[in-house]
Amino acid sequence: MNLYRYLVPRYLVFPLLFPPLFFSVSFLCDTIQLMSEFCPKDFEERWRQRWKKDAVYTRSFSDDKIPYYVLEMFPYPSGKLHMGHVRNYTLGDTLARFKRMTGHNVLYPIGFDSFGLPAENAAIKHGVNPKSWTLDNVDTMKQQLQLLGLSYDWNCELATCKDDYYRWNQWIFLQFYKKGLVYRKKAYVNWDPVDQTVLANEQVIDGKGWRSGAVVEKKEIAQWYFKITDYAEELLNDLDTLDGWPDRVKQMQRHWIGKSVGSEIDFEVFDGSGKYVETLTVFTTRIDTLYGASYVCIAPEHPLTAAIKSVHVSPTSVQGFIDQCLEQSQADRSDNDKVKLGFETGYKVINPINNEKLPLFIANYVLMDYGTGAVMAVPCHDQRDFAFATQHSLPLKLVIQDPLSSLTLSDFPHAYCEDGLLCNSGPHSGLDSKTARKAITDTLISQKKGRFKAQYRLRDWLISRQRYWGTPIPIVYDEAGEPHAVDESELPVLLPEDVTFDGKGNPLEQSDTFHQFPQPGYRRETDTMDTFVDSSWYFLRYLSAKDDTQAFDPALIKQFLPVDQYIGGVEHACLHLLYARFFTKALRDCGYLEINEPFTRLLTQGMVLKDGAKMSKSLGNTVDPSYIIDRYGADTARLFILFGAPVDRDLEWSDKAVEGSFRFLKRIWALCQSPEKYPLSSPDIVLRARHVCIKKVSHDIARFQYNTAISHLMTLVNTFYHHGCSEDDLRILLLLLAPFAPFMTEELWQQFESTSIHQAAWPTFDPALCETDEVTIVIQVNGKVRDKMTIAKNQERDSLEKVILSRDKIIPYLRDKSPKKIIYVPNKLFNLVI
Repeated sequence: MNLYRYLVPRYLVFPLLFPPLFFSVSFLCDTIQLMSEFCPKDFEERWRQRWKKDAVYTRSFSDDKIPYYVLEMFPYPSGKLHMGHVRNYTLGDTLARFKRMTGHNVLYPIGFDSFGLPAENAAIKHGVNPKSWTLDNVDTMKQQLQLLGLSYDWNCELATCKDDYYRWNQWIFLQFYKKGLVYRKKAYVNWDPVDQTVLANEQVIDGKGWRSGAVVEKKEIAQWYFKITDYAEELLNDLDTLDGWPDRVKQMQRHWIGKSVGSEIDFEVFDGSGKYVETLTVFTTRIDTLYGASYVCIAPEHPLTAAIKSVHVSPTSVQGFIDQCLEQSQADRSDNDKVKLGFETGYKVINPINNEKLPLFIANYVLMDYGTGAVMAVPCHDQRDFAFATQHSLPLKLVIQDPLSSLTLSDFPHAYCEDGLLCNSGPHSGLDSKTARKAITDTLISQKKGRFKAQYRLRDWLISRQRYWGTPIPIVYDEAGEPHAVDESELPVLLPEDVTFDGKGNPLEQSDTFHQFPQPGYRRETDTMDTFVDSSWYFLRYLSAKDDTQAFDPALIKQFLPVDQYIGGVEHACLHLLYARFFTKALRDCGYLEINEPFTRLLTQGMVLKDGAKMSKSLGNTVDPSYIIDRYGADTARLFILFGAPVDRDLEWSDKAVEGSFRFLKRIWALCQSPEKYPLSSPDIVLRARHVCIKKVSHDIARFQYNTAISHLMTLVNTFYHHGCSEDDLRILLLLLAPFAPFMTEELWQQFESTSIHQAAWPTFDPALCETDEVTIVIQVNGKVRDKMTIAKNQERDSLEKVILSRDKIIPYLRDKSPKKIIYVPNKLFNLVI
């Protein structure tokens, strides 16, 4: 490091004013000590400004380098960052920096998921405009992200609450509308009584709103839906193509899509006078139990209940029962241990397999969210049906026999729900369940009263929200109440400013300017879109963030999509990730994309914990990264968060570990400040260590093994301290450290080069120099690891045994006994059986 570069500007004034003092030995020593101290504040802000001025991280769309798209799930600007956010963003930044240095044209953008309930709730609570509240938070979050030195291309920045973004939400809605992927219907929906809005099924967790935690109610209103179920099979099957996704995320999506293979059965429905009403379709995976059906029941939300109310002698009692059911949460209604409520309608249905008349019930335990909202009840072979039949004194019909026992009805304290042999099933008696399922379905097919059917738990995506702070739905209604799509030339449909936030209903309904429409007699749709619409395609918009002529440029999409590496929390597995996959496939079918999946690789990082709990504002256990940056520097914050644990594991906050990361950086700083103190004494050892480190760090960064990559760097630094180092060695060390600690490495790099280290080429290694004549073996006692030892390759067992038996960590386990058996796997394992 050039001493005069630090000495002259800082201390030139002293010899002029105080010559005796300056030239005293003690003051000179103190001055040199101050100059060599590691003080990140001296240079971090300077490099932030320099990187911005020189556009170091701006991607090129015309570059002939291999494109590489790194993306983190974009943040909601609700307030200050905590260390959990820091972990998410530094994971992506480290990879982006590495990929640039390895010769890729990296796209690494950032934006803000800025619509949503928190802003509107803040407007209601504090009397502020949600737009100003949101954009203020965006500014705060940007400052914090920049403090971390994250290498985003800020030219791609977007905020979903701005009309230059949500205009294209509306455009996509219209493309889906033309394609037949959007429809409106009146139905019972999930109503959050706290947030005063509708929730999609995916946003109801254990019967409660995903954000408010309030018990969700059922409410019947007309809503807009995306036909995601049209893609259920493709969404399911294409999970097998996502080799770069965690298995648990794919399994969560499989479960959420919830494919069941079974049969549909048509039951004719007759009212109390014997008049045909309609045909009721039931889905079942156990058609082999059809002969055992003793009643049929429908969900309280089923459309048939309207017909029942219209002719029932006591319609108020029907509605009263329905209301009673709808007051219960879905979790309670489907709980096997809860009381099963039923209302006998007086209607009859005909079992198509034997023409038997069965009573029709409305039952609380039947849900509209699965199958057709109707169930053929077989009490002997379904536990919920068994409980219901027992409570309502309905017949029990045994039709499946356990092949290993002779069950009778008296043996039925519980339903027998396993496969078996059919009995009391007419011509199908004696068949095993699997054979009978096909045979009975074939019989119904021949009678045109049934069919094979795949059913999904996934339901169409309800996107309507009765709130202000979201994308207005581009629909108007004529005087007859019929919907019409807004012309694309009229986009964007803007959110009005003349609204009042008092928490009473939807503010858009009260806005005069919003309802002004050129054609008399028309009124605007006042629902806004679910904010998950915003995050379902934002990764496409980053490429054209400032383009006001199109949502995204097909040529750029072809160049950079799909996203090479996506990073975010596993909590989004069944909401955001599923919706983004649906949008990609739907836009493909609308003719705008050529890809089938949006994200090639997915990393779901672990949480940052403090005192064993996830960092959160509600628990009051967050750590402000600004405090860490101010005290230790951004590089220390980054290094701690990347070194503390494997990226997919939870990380426990530790002040001591933060200080340890700071000390490691200080060691490197001191080494580079005074390399003459560490002359190269063992060139061969250092050369080999350097090449081994390049190989291991390169391997580990590419696989997100950041903690082990940093460990290898620590080993290399120790080697330099023990065996010395050359200028080339220090160059390599800084290059390898640069993705993790961008500020310090940039500052130290200037002693070698005037260009940015982050635009330098990643070092290469010589495979021959990475070979070693030593290996580390594991030493076990009775199969448990008790020690490790570095030995020469291919060492003979006999010579190795004497050494191992005399090791301090092994002697206590021997208890003066000789091993009964020794298992030696050369170069890997030495196991003593005592």
